[in-house]
Amino acid sequence: MGEVFETLNSINVNDRTEKKSTGSTESTYLSWPFAWAEVKKRYPAAVYEIVKFDGLPYVYDPKTGYMVYTIVTINGISHEMWLPVMDGANKAMKAEPYKYLVKDSAFKWCKKDTDGKYRDKYGNEHTEYIEKTCEAATMFDINKTIMRCLVKNLAMFGLGLYIYAGEDLPEAETVKPKTITSEEADYLYDKLADADVNIEALCKQYRVKRLQDLTPEAYINIMGKLK
Repeated sequence: MGEVFETLNSINVNDRTEKKSTGSTESTYLSWPFAWAEVKKRYPAAVYEIVKFDGLPYVYDPKTGYMVYTIVTINGISHEMWLPVMDGANKAMKAEPYKYLVKDSAFKWCKKDTDGKYRDKYGNEHTEYIEKTCEAATMFDINKTIMRCLVKNLAMFGLGLYIYAGEDLPEAETVKPKTITSEEADYLYDKLADADVNIEALCKQYRVKRLQDLTPEAYINIMGKLK
C-alpha cells in the first residue's frame, strides 16, 4: 500500500459517523467536514472537484435518475467517484415523484378471511404488496449526495474505507488474536506426548495448523484437561 492509503486507512472515524435505518437495512455515514479536515491536516495540498455537466453538478436521465461525480487529488494521485441521488429507502430519485411496490412484512402472518381478504389477528386488512412513493429530487438532495460522494471518494484513498467493508475498526486498530509462546508450545507438546494425545487431531479441533497458533485461552483449557 502507498503512504497516503496507509495513513488515511489507519484513522478511526467511528466517533464521527451516524447510523440511519431503513426497514431492515442500517447504513453508516461519515461526517464530510470531519473527513475533509482529517485529509487536509495530513495533506494540505489535497484538492477535490465537483464534476459539472453544462454548468450543473449532476447528470440526469429520466429513466434512471440523477448521478453526481467528484474527483479528489492527493499527492498527485486522482480518484474519481460517483453516487446516485437516493431517498431514505435507497430508491433513485427523479424529476417527478413515482410509485413503487414493496412487500408488506405483516402479510405472512395474516389469514384469509371469509370475504377473501387477508387480515392479521387484530382484524387489520393487509395485501401482499403496499404502495410507496419516491418523492422528486430537490437541490437539497443533490447537494447532500455530492458531499456523500466526496466522503466515498476519500474512502478510495483509505479514509473510512472499512465502513464500506462492514468492519468495526480501521486496519491499524484491528486486534489480532494472541498466540502462545514457543516455550509454551514446546511444553504443551511434551505433555501431550506423555498423555499419548493425537496432536494433529487436537490442532484440527482448535482450528489451528500447529500448537504455537493456539490462543492462551485454548492453552489453559487443554492444560486443564491434561491435569
